[in-house]
Amino acid sequence: MGGAAVAWPLAARAQQTTKLQTIGFLYQSTPSAESSRAAAFVQQLRKLGWIEGDTIAIEYRSAAGRPERMAEIAAEFVRLKVDVIVTSGTAAVMALKQATTAIPIVFGAAGDPVGTGLVASLAQPGGNVTGLSIVSADLIGKRLDLLRLVVPGLRRLAIMANVDNALTVLEMGEVRAKAPSAGLDEAATVEIRRADDIAPAIERLKGNADALYVCADGLVNSNRIRLNALALAARLPTMHGLREYLEAVGLMSYGPNIPDLFRRAAEFVDKILRGTKPADIPVEEPTKFDLAINLTTAKALGLEVPHNLLVLADELIE
Repeated sequence: MGGAAVAWPLAARAQQTTKLQTIGFLYQSTPSAESSRAAAFVQQLRKLGWIEGDTIAIEYRSAAGRPERMAEIAAEFVRLKVDVIVTSGTAAVMALKQATTAIPIVFGAAGDPVGTGLVASLAQPGGNVTGLSIVSADLIGKRLDLLRLVVPGLRRLAIMANVDNALTVLEMGEVRAKAPSAGLDEAATVEIRRADDIAPAIERLKGNADALYVCADGLVNSNRIRLNALALAARLPTMHGLREYLEAVGLMSYGPNIPDLFRRAAEFVDKILRGTKPADIPVEEPTKFDLAINLTTAKALGLEVPHNLLVLADELIE
């Protein structure tokens, strides 16, 4: 009996000091903007046996699209000694990669990971980083074609991008390069660096552009509702690369299904937590793409969506 009395507190202390494996989840924008990503990720983890608060711990942090905040969170995750970090967006992955070469990093969505130096190659990432590419540049021509179908007489395109993000600068250049073959006479660039740049930039476009192509990144995602409202007020149809950016009154989006990518990111994390090195997990590409059209916005802009697009669309917002 005495032995049992001694053993019980020792067992209790052992349980109290057992540390769950921990995932650091970095929102490149805000939790509300990326809620569908996190929900899909956690749901798939549960299916794989990783239950938040029971068999796994998750530390959530938000960078709100600010590069300096990304670096701060990266340093914090290193201090916390998390077992793996999950995020999206090239800027966020870069900040994490600069903070650690030891902790595995999984990106749920990043554009051109080889071209931007996140990984050595898709087949053999090398180092501590792997994940899922959104191959954004390959989709630009399709987005321009879709926009022309909905906006008759489209000739003057404005392209908005956060020029502090290397990937969106590349995308902006790709859009300009593809514009002539898409039948556009002019493609003007609109550079932003912070939220306060958005309103004056759109104000300058009034009467000077027929539509606005918005390059996706954390800054834009954090301010997507205001950006789309301002564009609608300026009578500018907007094309986005991701469905979640269409929130509120954006006109169209065409691109990878991001929740699906984050479900697949959970499978990467599962492998890593069970011992596979990120260097040995090939980067994967999207298999599901979504076309979403906001019919309410189209009506407000006096645009009629062709029947063939209505049939093709994965989501119609009314």
